[in-house]
Amino acid sequence: MTPEHALDALRAAADPGRAAQMAAYHKAPRVYLGVPNPATNALTQGWRQSLNLPDRIALADGLWRSDIFEARLAAAKLLTQARIRPDAEVWALIQAWVPEFDSWAIADHACMAGQRRLTADPARLDTVEHWTQSPHMWTRRAALVVTLPWTKQNFPKPEERSARTRILGWAAGYVPDRDWFIQKAVAWWLRDLSKHDPESVRAFLADHRDGMKPFARREAAKYL
Repeated sequence: MTPEHALDALRAAADPGRAAQMAAYHKAPRVYLGVPNPATNALTQGWRQSLNLPDRIALADGLWRSDIFEARLAAAKLLTQARIRPDAEVWALIQAWVPEFDSWAIADHACMAGQRRLTADPARLDTVEHWTQSPHMWTRRAALVVTLPWTKQNFPKPEERSARTRILGWAAGYVPDRDWFIQKAVAWWLRDLSKHDPESVRAFLADHRDGMKPFARREAAKYL
């Protein structure tokens, strides 16, 4: 399966009318084919099942480089899998994508692939911590989206609790950032954490709520 063949398959599922709506909604300047999500999911599932890992990495790289909206989503979906061994090349490719993030949909799909690689090797949080200092807003945002698995544990192990505390420190550092997407990411992390560790969220809000935008405070406290 070459990137050209994969793009042909995506184009065959395209809806030009839907493409115009997607372009208006997502706003980032690139080609939108108008492929419905179920069709993209079906295609990428078939490619995952039929390709070995090196070919899957090569296909994901080629689809991403096309800069077509659905192709970038498909690239991320190709690499969204819990167990991949060895996975160093997959993690390296996902890292290479991060500086090119420019819209929430593509960033979130790529971060879903990244979440699997982080939970497979939490030592990679050291790399993600560098993202928090990036001048690129989408990279800073990605540091919280890619670490969402650490909001999920009801009874975290000591190392999981330590990582959670570390990431909450990143979120605290983001509070003065007035960018809507950064404030939304902080609120998202806190909202998800509140379902499993409400006391940590209450403590965070007690310390930082006055610095957060009103919508972010409301979102963070939604389930408290």
